[in-house]
Formats: sequence, structure tokens, C-alpha cells
Amino acid sequence: MLAEAARGAGRIAARHFRQRPKIWDKGDGQGPVTEADLEVNDFLLARLQAARPDYGWLSEESDPLNATARLETAATFVIDPIDGTRAFIDGQPGFAHALAVVRGGVPVAAAVFLPMLDLMYAARLGGGASLNGDPIRATDPSDPGQACVLAARPAFEARHWPQGVPPVRRQFRPSLAWRLALVAQGRFDGMLTLRDVWDWDIAASALIATEAGALVTNRSGGGLRFNGAGAKNPGVVAAGQGLHKVLVGGLNPRPDLPVQGAGQ
Repeated sequence: MLAEAARGAGRIAARHFRQRPKIWDKGDGQGPVTEADLEVNDFLLARLQAARPDYGWLSEESDPLNATARLETAATFVIDPIDGTRAFIDGQPGFAHALAVVRGGVPVAAAVFLPMLDLMYAARLGGGASLNGDPIRATDPSDPGQACVLAARPAFEARHWPQGVPPVRRQFRPSLAWRLALVAQGRFDGMLTLRDVWDWDIAASALIATEAGALVTNRSGGGLRFNGAGAKNPGVVAAGQGLHKVLVGGLNPRPDLPVQGAGQ
């Protein structure tokens, strides 16, 4: 159901891609939204809620924090119609549709689709993760110096690392959902973001990365929970067990002192 819906969303996004879609600024530092975001959101809302009318709905483009009925349902769709809207506007193909079903704060099914790259990542709780139907597995490098981590540049500023910045290589991709999925795929060894993140950005790909064998936590090493009232988690760190320990330990040399920084 999720993968089929994500492909439908991809057809809508592809129709608008590099066609100068209408753009608005959401205000309050929330960034831009396009007519494609809104059309994809409307499509997914109609498609998914027709299939599961008893499920709640949490989406970036549906006034999410006021839709409190989702807190009372047994399951909730957590959706980012287009993750990486700025990349979409700039004509870059690295944007994604991120769809998850969450039960009791835990994602149980997920699809992350990059339509312009024809990449469909999917997972079910306890059922493993796949890319275009083939199983995928995260890496766990024994030497952090050989690891490559996806993160924005501010996340590796020295102020976040009391014992020194870890000796990893850094790269970046525009979509948070894709960054986590790339860790699941084994293309990169880890990813991190230190800022608070919305549930719709990471719920789907957190399940995919976890099912691929990565350890996925908040920036302090705690578990992620989804579909809460605030719909946010305090950062994300995803990697194999050894690299995850290096990253979280570097950010939190004392476990009783959580990270206070806000890199991206």
C-alpha cells in the first residue's frame, strides 16, 4: 500500500519537476512549500485514508499539530509529501516521498521513494529492509577514520564535540529521509543531525535503517518515538553499533549531560 502510494506521489512530483512550480514561504522559519508538495499531500491523504479510514494522519502539509485526533488512533500515517523541497525547487533529483505507519510511537511499515532516481526503499517491522525489492544492510566499520557520515557542516563544528571532532569523512544529501535510507543501503556508514527533527522527516527511514541493522537514536543515544503531541525528536544519530558508539559518545562524554547544540 505505501509503496504504491509513493509511486503515485512520484508521478505528481515528476510532472512539476523543473517546470517552475508555484512557491510560497510558510513563514516562521519553516521554509518554502510548492504546489507540488500540496498536490502530493492531497493525493496521499485521499489515497491512504480511503484505504485505512480508521488511521490517524500526520503530515507536514496538513496543519499537523492541530490534528489531535491522531493521538487517539491505534495507527497513524506519518507523511512527508516531499522531503527535500529546496532540492526539488532547485531542480536537484535528491528529494523523496516519505511514508510511514506508526503504532504506539513505533513505525511498523515504511516507504521512501526518490522518483527522479527510481529508488524505492521499504521496510516492515521485523521483516527487514529493501531497495527496489532487494535486501539491504547497513555497514559497521571497525575504524572510524575510514567511515563516511552524512551530515550538514554545522553538525561537525568543534563546539558540539567536547573531546574533539571524530576523524570521519563528511558528505551531505538534501533529504533527511534519503540520508537515513543511504545508511540502510550501506552507501554511507552513518548520518547525524543535531537539530530537533519533525517526525515526518525521519519516521519512515528510521524504520528502514533499523531493519537494515543500523542503530538509530536521538542525539543523546535515547530511543526515538513518533506521533507524540509535539511531533519532534531531539536529533538523530544512525550507524552500525561501533560507529554509533563513537558518535554518540563524542557528543555526550557524560551520559547525564545531553547535547545542547543545534547543528543541522
